[in-house]
Amino acid sequence: MNFTFEDLNIVFEDNHLLVVVKPQNIPSQADSSEDVDMLTLLKEYLRNKYSKQGNIYLALIHRLDRPTGGVMVFAKTSKAAERLSASMRAGEIEKKYLAVVNGRLPNRNGRLDNYLYKYANLNIVKVVPPTTSGAKRAVLDYKVLSERDGEDSLVQIRLYTGRSHQIRVQMSFIGNSLLGDSKYGTLKGRNPMPLALWAYELRFPHPITKDAMVFRVYPDLSQEPWSRYDLDSILRITMND
Repeated sequence: MNFTFEDLNIVFEDNHLLVVVKPQNIPSQADSSEDVDMLTLLKEYLRNKYSKQGNIYLALIHRLDRPTGGVMVFAKTSKAAERLSASMRAGEIEKKYLAVVNGRLPNRNGRLDNYLYKYANLNIVKVVPPTTSGAKRAVLDYKVLSERDGEDSLVQIRLYTGRSHQIRVQMSFIGNSLLGDSKYGTLKGRNPMPLALWAYELRFPHPITKDAMVFRVYPDLSQEPWSRYDLDSILRITMND
């Protein structure tokens, strides 16, 4: 993907924050792949827009896994970064995702509470017993928004913890892997579509003004598998749930 800072979708910007849309398959920050990443692109955007010289300060507050797209917030000042990080620790930053999963879930609403362990050498995360050394607790709530003849389901997910691959691993563990998931899905390495996971809503208190900030960004509704659902109507109905 030949993606540059000029292609960025900037949702909101002030003196303290940048809220942007991360495309799928772009890392949140630089990694061993040396592919272009969001943090570097945004620094280039700031350098170009404000004709800045030297180092550009921009802090990554939270991450999205590489194959996941959606809305993210970055801090333009150290004070904003410190306060947003404190909000994150206090559970004041609310993140909601949309996912299309295989099959029908056991309940319309539910909570998944597991312990996850990351095998760093394999870049694989697994559900493990709580007593496993190095395991971290992972909690999410899910809500089924729509189903399609038992084949797949559109699900809203609220994350309470931000573990690596968390949604993919926990949904796969209960037998409802995400469509397009070549790592934890049923068609490993042979998926014809991108990962069906999108960070669509982000809520947090502004780090300086304390105003309630709410941002919603939808995936491309013309693309599979989102095109299988009348997502616009579904989300209008469920917006305040």
